[in-house]
Amino acid sequence: MAKVYFIGAGPGDKELITLKGLNLLKGCGVVIYAGSLINKEILSFAQTNKLYDSSRLNLKQIIAIMEEAINNGLDVARLHSGDPSVYGAIAEQISELKKKGIAYEVIPGVGAAFAAAARLGVELTMPQLSQTILISRVEGKTPMPSGEGLNEIAKCSGIICLYLSVDKIEEITKEFLKHRKPDTEVAVCYRVSWPDEMIIKGTLEDISEKVKQSGINRQAVIIIGDALKGKPQAYSKLYDESFSHGYRK
Repeated sequence: MAKVYFIGAGPGDKELITLKGLNLLKGCGVVIYAGSLINKEILSFAQTNKLYDSSRLNLKQIIAIMEEAINNGLDVARLHSGDPSVYGAIAEQISELKKKGIAYEVIPGVGAAFAAAARLGVELTMPQLSQTILISRVEGKTPMPSGEGLNEIAKCSGIICLYLSVDKIEEITKEFLKHRKPDTEVAVCYRVSWPDEMIIKGTLEDISEKVKQSGINRQAVIIIGDALKGKPQAYSKLYDESFSHGYRK
């Protein structure tokens, strides 16, 4: 039975697609890809010439392409940047597929925040410093649900990862400075793993000006929190010689 596969293509580097995602991509007869966001080099893995750029399509057109492919017995690879479950707009596509009785599966991918953490060489969950990661965004054309505005997000502890919001960096820093110290670490990571990748490091006090000077106004994730310093307050118990668990007595 033919199926639609929502595949996370990763943050940019074509080698950061998962092995499962790659194998499915190779076997699909139709590919629909987020043309404005994914690395086109990933399309070289596809073994079909039926390639559709979703940046030029509306939801109705996307579903029509999927339905036609399924009716012809062809699997569909729906390529999304990063991980499909984070700002991938897959819920509406899945809703329409369910109405038509079309089978689907979601294949996870490497999200921008985690690719950025890897490039920064840091652990986002450091003992006694940060054990919580909050992923969110600042309100734009899409409104935020009640209780999820910037003023609420800024009150949260731990590591904050903001997508789709770098154009509002000044507003973000002003709000966070009400709740965190001026020297709190911030990293703005633009197009991580792409050839034109740019990473700007700073603090809540100076990151806004640095970002303005860089000219970055889109396709960046903002990470806020002192775990970015990479200096543990304490080591974890996992590898402590005095700590025992189910695999080490």
